[in-house]
Amino acid sequence: MADNSMSLQLRTLVKSSGELELSLAQVPIPEPADDEIVVRVEASPINPSDLGLLIGPADLSTLKVSGEGTGAVVTGQIPSQAMRMLGARLDQSMPVGNEGAGTVVAAGASPQAQALLGKTVAILGGAMYAQHRCVKAADALPLPPGATAADGASCFVNPLTALGMVETMRREGHTALVHTAAASNLGQMLNRICLKDGVELVNIVRSPEQVKLLKDQGARHVVDSSSPSFVEDLTAALVETGATLAFDAIGGGKLAGQILACMEAAANKKATEYSRYGSSVHKQVYIYGGLDTRPTELNRAFGMAWGLGGWLLTPFLMKIGPQAAQALRQRVADELKTTFASHYTAEISLAEALKPEVIAAYNRRATGEKYLINPNK
Repeated sequence: MADNSMSLQLRTLVKSSGELELSLAQVPIPEPADDEIVVRVEASPINPSDLGLLIGPADLSTLKVSGEGTGAVVTGQIPSQAMRMLGARLDQSMPVGNEGAGTVVAAGASPQAQALLGKTVAILGGAMYAQHRCVKAADALPLPPGATAADGASCFVNPLTALGMVETMRREGHTALVHTAAASNLGQMLNRICLKDGVELVNIVRSPEQVKLLKDQGARHVVDSSSPSFVEDLTAALVETGATLAFDAIGGGKLAGQILACMEAAANKKATEYSRYGSSVHKQVYIYGGLDTRPTELNRAFGMAWGLGGWLLTPFLMKIGPQAAQALRQRVADELKTTFASHYTAEISLAEALKPEVIAAYNRRATGEKYLINPNK
C-alpha cells in the first residue's frame, strides 16, 4: 500500500570510485512553515543545466540498470579525466531539477501562503524532479487562469535567460544581438522577444532546415554556420544590424572568435579612418553554454576593443536586484502562452527518466527537442 506521507525524488550520486548512480528516493512530504507552500509537481523540464548535474560527463554507453519501476537503480562509468571536475560533489546524493510547476496542496498559516492553496504555480529552486516541493510562498509565480502546469513548467530558466540577454544588451550600451544555437527552444523564444521589442537579432544556426524554421517564425537575420559563405553572411548581417554583443551557447571551437572577427570586419566597413589597433568599437561575446566541450579558440583578428566572458542567469538576476528581476518574471507570466510558450517532445514519468534509452534521448540535446518530467505521472 502506498505511504501517503512519503514522496518520490530523483537523486544523482557520483561515487569516489568513478561511478554515477541514479535512483528514486522515498522522502517525507514536507510540512510547510507559516510562509511556505507545498507544491504537487506536475511538470518539470529537462534543461541542459539539469543534465550537467544529473548525468555530468558519464559515459552513456556504460549504463546498467538493476531493479525495475520506481525501484530501478542506474549506474554508469565516469571517465577518469573528468573526475577532477567533480570533487565538490563526490559521494553526495543530490536532488535534481531547476524549475517546474504544479498545484499547491498545502500552505502555511500566512495570508500570502493561504492565498495560493489550490492554485497552479511555477517555482524555481532545485529538487523539482520530485513529487512534492516545499518553497516560500513569495518565490512562487501564480500562473494566469487557464494555464496548465506544462504551460508554466519552463517559466524561469529559458524565459529569464532570454529576457536577461536583452536586458544585458540595454544595460551595457549595445543596440542589437547575436545568438548561437538559435533554433533551440530558448533561441526561438529570444527571436519572439526581439521581434516584439523591435530589437535586431542575428541568429546563428547550423543547417538549412534550422534557417527555414526561424525564417518561418519571422526571424529577419539567420546565418548558417555550415555554409561556405558563413563568414561573409555573418559580416553582412552585422553591418546591417550593428550588433556588437553575442551570446554563445556553443562555447568550444572557433565560433566565438569568428563572431568577434566578423564584428571587427563590420565595424571597419563603416570606419572613416584607419587605426593599426583595430576599431574602437567594443565587441563582446558572452559564453553561456557548453554544447562544444573543446577549448575556445581565438584567432585575434579583431583589434583591441573586445571582451570574452561567461554569463549565467542567477548572478545576473542578483546583480539587477529583486525589483527588476520581479518585473521580468511578471512579463513571463503575462506572455506565458505567446512569447514564452515552450513545446515538448515527450512527457515522461520519474521511472521512465531512469531508462537508459530515454536517458540517451533526452541527453542528445537535439535542437528543438525538449523533454518534460511529470513526477506524478
